[in-house]
Amino acid sequence: MPCTTTARARRAALPIAIALAVLAAQAPAQAHAAVEATFARGGSRLGGGATIDDAGSNAFGYPAPLLSATERRAFAVGNSFFKQNWVTAPASTKGRDGLGPLFNARSCSACHGKDGRSRPPEADERERHGLLMRIGVAAAAGADLAHPAYGAQIQDEAILGVLPEARVEIAVESRPDTFADGTPFELQAPTYTLRDLAYGPLGDGVALSPRTAPQLVGLGLLEAIPAAAIEALADPDDRDGDGISGRVHRVAGADGAPRLGRFGWKAAQPDVRTQTAAAFVNDMGITSPLQPREVLTGIERERIAAADEREPDIADRAFERVVFYARTLAVPAQRDAAQPQVVAGRRSFAAFGCAACHVPEFVTGDVDFHAAFGGQTIRPFTDLLLHDLGPGLADGKRDGDAGRAEWRTAPLWGIGLIPVVNGHSRYLHDGRARDLTEAVLWHGGEAAAAKERFRRAPRAERDALLAFLRSL
Repeated sequence: MPCTTTARARRAALPIAIALAVLAAQAPAQAHAAVEATFARGGSRLGGGATIDDAGSNAFGYPAPLLSATERRAFAVGNSFFKQNWVTAPASTKGRDGLGPLFNARSCSACHGKDGRSRPPEADERERHGLLMRIGVAAAAGADLAHPAYGAQIQDEAILGVLPEARVEIAVESRPDTFADGTPFELQAPTYTLRDLAYGPLGDGVALSPRTAPQLVGLGLLEAIPAAAIEALADPDDRDGDGISGRVHRVAGADGAPRLGRFGWKAAQPDVRTQTAAAFVNDMGITSPLQPREVLTGIERERIAAADEREPDIADRAFERVVFYARTLAVPAQRDAAQPQVVAGRRSFAAFGCAACHVPEFVTGDVDFHAAFGGQTIRPFTDLLLHDLGPGLADGKRDGDAGRAEWRTAPLWGIGLIPVVNGHSRYLHDGRARDLTEAVLWHGGEAAAAKERFRRAPRAERDALLAFLRSL
């Protein structure tokens, strides 16, 4: 196995992240210098030693080059379980059965196609994978409560003889506007309705939160960022007065102890294992050693003859292979880094203020799943903190301690390859943005000033920023 993280790299992780975030929030010249310094250190290798050079349709599906031959075999086993369609139990394919009884998809890859990003369904699509609907009942304080009839997530499919919980319908309202130079644009604001409710009325105070599935590259590297480096970037009271007040989301780990949230649109999961277990049980009805009980409400248990829950649907060894697979997916390198428009866009990225939240660089710390993932200089373009993005993106639901308008800063590595890998260009938590321009223009709240700089910029500068984003 490759050598472990050096002490020097561990000491470097915290100062680099802090310096980049502080400089990015200051004058444009200083912010530009910070971002330029990142790329001068080999910034196109976004995943450090876990970077691969591929910009094709399978760019998100490679094992990190850090893996040994034996580890690549474990990666391949995890990949097979990730792609397989689960079937109803009992079945002759023991070890790959246990689907449902309620679910959203039959496989991990049904939503994370080619380990990439999903999109909201079109109205006429029969298979509506890719958009999950979280549900709850608004509470006076703290996290929303689980819905008494429908739990925490709407499952819109079911095994034979069982009724799906509901069907999600999407309506869109157009919002026309213009750039400062008079160029028109139009945003599409979605609203969501639940139809064909199978287990009773919704009642009052219902909160809905639609979520698409993000690309999976670099998850193990994000897990390896030292918690202290993330915590040092938080400024919940905006004491420096820059308008950016990101904060850590504290969540419960598998042992119940408080942990720093890193994964999910609202940073509600602390690590890849808990995120994977939650996806298995919520999205497919597959129980695991970490989540051994089906997520059925009392009302549903009375009406559904659920499968035997005496043992998890996915065995521990297979589950850990899937976790290893998710942790060790490689990150595609930046493309066209020296192309003049991309270089200009990199400068605009800093000047507009994007790097204040989309922090370019970290150095990873020690991790127990693979020593070589420590000490890597990575460029994920995220601070993994919660930020208030304003009422335009508020979805009505609290997730843990995350407010209705708070979202984790999404990593940007791989974002330019979504059209190549997944054949679409839908972005943000529910896929409402139809391209990267709309994704920027939806930003509000703490990001309102950066969005406004983009809106007021000359077209050449806007195009350059988009070229930079497409290069990542």
